[in-house]
Amino acid sequence: MIHPVDAASKVLPKTLVASPERQHEADSDRMIVQRVQAGDVAAFDALILKYRERVYGVVYNMTSNREDAADLTQDAFIKAFQSIHRFQAQSSFFTWLYRIAINSTLTHLRKARLRTFFSFEKITDDDKTAQLVNQLTEKKGADRDLFIKELQEKLNEAMMKLSINHRTVVTLFEIEGLGHEEIAEVMECSVGTMRSRLHYAKQILQAELQRYMNP
Repeated sequence: MIHPVDAASKVLPKTLVASPERQHEADSDRMIVQRVQAGDVAAFDALILKYRERVYGVVYNMTSNREDAADLTQDAFIKAFQSIHRFQAQSSFFTWLYRIAINSTLTHLRKARLRTFFSFEKITDDDKTAQLVNQLTEKKGADRDLFIKELQEKLNEAMMKLSINHRTVVTLFEIEGLGHEEIAEVMECSVGTMRSRLHYAKQILQAELQRYMNP
């Protein structure tokens, strides 16, 4: 989850080698993809069930529109299925799928000239988000609710000042927890470019949220 307090001061971690869990996930996905490529069309359902919510979350944080996010998520899986024979496992399946979803969403945003927002909709339901609010403020009750509303509005304004590419990098890194190399692969840019975009985005967000930081 994005943490405004640490936005500019946080030192970017070094890119890490894929964890055993992530590697196992990639290997498992690759086996399913091979089954689909061999003609087992129904096997693709397992990939849809596994990644539907994650893809939807990324798209929603880029569009802030439920209907658009649902349509674009479905479109991403349709495109992935139609292109499944072109997947050669040079990257993990989820990275390949994310790239499809993000490219479709970027095209949609550019065509529609949409204004996008970062959502704090799950502020009361998400433990990690609640921790963010607790770290930012000691307010309680009505004061806390008002603070959350003001913070959401301020985050919306701050995110609007970022380009689509910068907003996407923030979403993938802070919300999805992807590593630097994975994001660079999804965004089809160098790791250096990805790091630069993330650093710039965090500086902007930190500056915009300065008044909400604890003394």
